[in-house]
Amino acid sequence: MSPKSPKSPKSPTVLHDPATGEVDLTAPAAELHRLARAVAEGAGLLWTTAGTDGAALAGVEVRDAPGPGIRIGLDPARRVLLIDGDRDARTLFAANLRAMADAEDGGHLHVDHFPDHPYLAEGSLPLVVSSPHGGMPRR
Repeated sequence: MSPKSPKSPKSPTVLHDPATGEVDLTAPAAELHRLARAVAEGAGLLWTTAGTDGAALAGVEVRDAPGPGIRIGLDPARRVLLIDGDRDARTLFAANLRAMADAEDGGHLHVDHFPDHPYLAEGSLPLVVSSPHGGMPRR
């Protein structure tokens, strides 16, 4: 995934709420798998579907960085969600993204920091990853 990779017609939608800091990521299963690969590899840039309300971000950039953990942040100048961190933490987060992509009964993943979080660094923006199969699980 080079920085010049084109937008897919089914690109992710990434919305940032400046009031709460929360980021909402919604994507088809294939795009969540693509993001999971970028997270696991520690490199990639995915372009997103732009919205009309100004809350939509232009992309998601993944980078390798020293840990501990991953940090989810925002580059406000480029309007890009940043995910960077060490290999072990990225591996755990990538597994969660793959599980959400494969969760055929719907649901969402909340990624919020708490003390002793297994992979998320303090100071990260809260992230909600929505299942491509809908809202609440049908279990």
